[in-house]
Amino acid sequence: MHIRSDDTVEVITGNDRGTRAKVLRVIPKRRKVIVEGVNRVYKHMRRSQRNPQGGRLSKEMPLDWSNVLLVCPQCGQATRTEARDTADGGKERVCKSCQTGIGTIAAPRTAKKSAK
Repeated sequence: MHIRSDDTVEVITGNDRGTRAKVLRVIPKRRKVIVEGVNRVYKHMRRSQRNPQGGRLSKEMPLDWSNVLLVCPQCGQATRTEARDTADGGKERVCKSCQTGIGTIAAPRTAKKSAK
């Protein structure tokens, strides 16, 4: 999964298709992402002491991560990504369109100490 929190993504399917927004949360076990202002639903709240008026609360629900594409900060296009090894042994995300690095996936490897 190459989408992280605070990335900008574009929704490619559903009612919110074409919307670009920031990722608020990633749920890797369920393969879902929560995107700001996308897939909003109303939760009906009953009156209680904590919420004396009751009413409807609008909130974002998770989207499947196959329904969003990462927006490259360099070229501004919604694009697929790939992983590329760096010279120091780490990995980074790379835009398939313009081949620029978007961010690191894995830290550089360090040399292991040999057992004596």
